[in-house]
Amino acid sequence: MKQEQQVALINRMLGLLDADATDRSAGMLQSPASAFTCKDLAAREWGAFFQGHPQILGLSADLPKAGSFLTNNDLGVPILATRDKTGKFRAFVNSCRHRGAMVVRDARGEGSRFSCIFHGWSYANDGSLLGVKRSASFGAPDKTCLGLVELPSAEKYGLLVVQAKGDATVDVDALLGVELAGQLEGWNLGASTYMSEQRIEMPLNWKLANDTYGENYHFENLHATTVNKIFIGNVSTFDQYGQNHRLTVPNRYLDKLRNRPPAQWNASDAAAVAYFVFPNAHFVLFNRIVSLFMIYPVPGDPGASFTRAYHYSAQHIGAAIADQPAAEIARNRALYNADNSTRVEFNQNAAEELADSTIADEDYWAGTMTQVSANSGTIEYFVIGRNEPGVQHMHQAYRVALGLPPLEEYRPGSEMPA
Repeated sequence: MKQEQQVALINRMLGLLDADATDRSAGMLQSPASAFTCKDLAAREWGAFFQGHPQILGLSADLPKAGSFLTNNDLGVPILATRDKTGKFRAFVNSCRHRGAMVVRDARGEGSRFSCIFHGWSYANDGSLLGVKRSASFGAPDKTCLGLVELPSAEKYGLLVVQAKGDATVDVDALLGVELAGQLEGWNLGASTYMSEQRIEMPLNWKLANDTYGENYHFENLHATTVNKIFIGNVSTFDQYGQNHRLTVPNRYLDKLRNRPPAQWNASDAAAVAYFVFPNAHFVLFNRIVSLFMIYPVPGDPGASFTRAYHYSAQHIGAAIADQPAAEIARNRALYNADNSTRVEFNQNAAEELADSTIADEDYWAGTMTQVSANSGTIEYFVIGRNEPGVQHMHQAYRVALGLPPLEEYRPGSEMPA
């Protein structure tokens, strides 16, 4: 994001803060509880959104140099992502062409040559078949047509994108749209450095997990002793970019930042800048940390999901002006008691703590209660408020993509069903 855009965004947040207001949608909506329990709907979502739609695997930082690899088994297809000797990002079905065993079992690492543990067939990181063990007795397979099956993939704006099924070309610009692509290009995510990852598995529908990142109305209650000490609840800006959007949640340093020259303003110092990329990826930029949350359903179980959280150091993001005040480094759970009168930076442990103690233990935990209510069959619908525009947008985008009618407007004064 360019500096002038960041200054404009911070001014918008200051205006909302001063007015004790937040960006809002036109009206309240009714969200059917069946959307979180219906197996037929879940199957349609799995095919349309996860197997037949481009998916973000990670950032360029996950494949930092030639010979790097990353594996992913979350999309119903075992995926091996590599950076070949020319530096090109590639994605393959992680399956030996002999008898189908997984060629690479490690989550990530380096290697220019991979050998199947079953019978020792070997492959280069460009997918080509290098060797057939004891080929004299096996036979004479045509190596030129038995390389790893390549999947549609693309790398742009620091994103690694793949499609698990189908032969469509992956178009990152079409996935993001012009304005969002420009913002991500401005953040230069490709300059980030991988730090760590977490997996969060909970009994709630994947869309309920997504809702976590779509509003900050709940901060004052659910996060009273945690993230609400850092960020300001029920004040946020919302901008929609087709199926995607951006939500910015101001932190408690924002009010102090206004006293510094705008040349020193940086949106990631003043707020959590959260991007939603349809259908399941959330980038959160804050304090020189980029966290990528990718949420997946558990096929066959509408009431279960899991989240992969990747954390990256982004030292190139944030104020770099010489007389910017020194930052307090927030570590572990101490991040909730950081001095917000000055600029705060997270370290790796703080980013992980935020994912554990806030997202898993509070946000997703609350979502599991919604799932129990939906499973009971006694609740017809839930209400999404005007001050929850990100949640409204995500649910409307899902329905439009599946050819379903949009969510109905909730009319105040109507009787809620028993």
